Amino acid sequence: MEKGCREVKGGPACTMDRLADPVGIVILGASGDLTGRKLIPSLFRLYQNSILPERFFILGAARSKLSDEEFRTRMLRWIERERPGEFDRSRWNGFAARLFYRSIVYDIPESFRRLSAHLEKMERDTGTGGNRIFHLATPPDLYETIIVNIGEAGLAGNRNGFARVVIEKPFGRDLESALKLNSTILRYFTEDRIFRIDHYLGKETVQNILLFRFSNSIFEPLWNRSFIDHVQITVAETLGVEHRAGYYEKAGVLRDMFQNHMLQLLALIAMEPPNLYDSQHVRDEKVKVFQALKQYDRHSLPANIVLGQYGEGEINGERVPPYRSETGVDHHSHTPTYCAMKLSIDNWRWQGVPFYLRTGKRLPRKVSEISLHFRRAPDHMFRKHGVTITPNILSFVIQPEEEIKWSIQTKVPGSRLCLNDVGMTFSYRQHYPTSISLDAYERVLIDCILGDQLLFVRQDGIEMTWKFLAPALESVDEKRISVLPYMAGTWGPPAAEELIRRDGYCWHVK
Repeated sequence: MEKGCREVKGGPACTMDRLADPVGIVILGASGDLTGRKLIPSLFRLYQNSILPERFFILGAARSKLSDEEFRTRMLRWIERERPGEFDRSRWNGFAARLFYRSIVYDIPESFRRLSAHLEKMERDTGTGGNRIFHLATPPDLYETIIVNIGEAGLAGNRNGFARVVIEKPFGRDLESALKLNSTILRYFTEDRIFRIDHYLGKETVQNILLFRFSNSIFEPLWNRSFIDHVQITVAETLGVEHRAGYYEKAGVLRDMFQNHMLQLLALIAMEPPNLYDSQHVRDEKVKVFQALKQYDRHSLPANIVLGQYGEGEINGERVPPYRSETGVDHHSHTPTYCAMKLSIDNWRWQGVPFYLRTGKRLPRKVSEISLHFRRAPDHMFRKHGVTITPNILSFVIQPEEEIKWSIQTKVPGSRLCLNDVGMTFSYRQHYPTSISLDAYERVLIDCILGDQLLFVRQDGIEMTWKFLAPALESVDEKRISVLPYMAGTWGPPAAEELIRRDGYCWHVK
């Protein structure tokens, strides 16, 4: 075919084949909400779509004393509640037959030695070849205890197959604890067998950022300080702290969202092209972004961050209580539920380009969006006509609908010279209506089984992000920085508007 010509054909469908390697998935914390709301419904949907291997089993383990049948019944209720429109009752019995439960005490080594003997028997009976995945769906303060007991019981060093560990965020609560946790894990698992989940990275639009950048030649040449004026990232939730007060009071918005989701999204937008699209090279480039972040100290921090805590207000027409009145929250709590921050990346590509990040609870609507604001085109040629040119904006909408939007200027029909913003939108749901759309947890669970770490966070990346946030965390913990009130149902404290307005901008998502 001649250079520049393109032959268009239907081509093979981009489908997900059945995973080949047999596997036993052990979920620690199997009686908790995470298992019921996310893990089991996601695994069942993979089973419904014939993606899980032919030979697999799922062993739930937790303190609660349940029989296999009681565990299956409990998980069935969760699936019917979480996925009512997708539940295929005819497939349930086949899945339930692979679902087992065992009571365990996390801080008693003998309990894990008994688990090891039971697991070996299950592997022989099911023919899974000794391939094991341990998914820690427990509170974070149990991670080290469980890892040590897994390792000491010999569960991490199976010679017949692979043994991997999956860890949910948060990965520590500061740099010191993250270093300690990583040191403990590395005593028993090598880095290539450690899967630190940030489920946001499993969302289709997030994955598509790199492919969009590096496979479309019209964008990458513009992806730098010469053409991009500033970048905004918003992750807004309408929910409050809900049933997570015990965890959230210790974490707050910086540990819960900034250290992982927000900085990971920033890295995908700001990173350099990797030499190869694989886990090592992609994660190498993300770490370089974290290394280039301009570090704040206690003196420069207050001018670049706004923290808030939601008060009473209205969400979707319903009155909601303030954070301090939520069950399990200290009535004098200083914990922030909102953060807006201005960041700078000191490298050749991004020097001088501000990045504005904000996230919070009890905001007006649930939305996650990354927007790149290009430099304004010169408008002197239109000055006699009173025309104002607005900048082009490229947006990656992660939720509620996964979309990519591109705003351009067009002339309004008529005799007068008037310009208007026109949006060009690509919607995953509309463009691929018949494809199997995997949710974030389904995607990362598949990659755990495949051993593909591209969507997972590496040790050095975690440590760099904790180091960057250290001044802010210390300021909050020592109450040296104000946590401003904001009414539920608004976009945060007024100071967050001032943070971006003083640079001549306004928040794109409203």
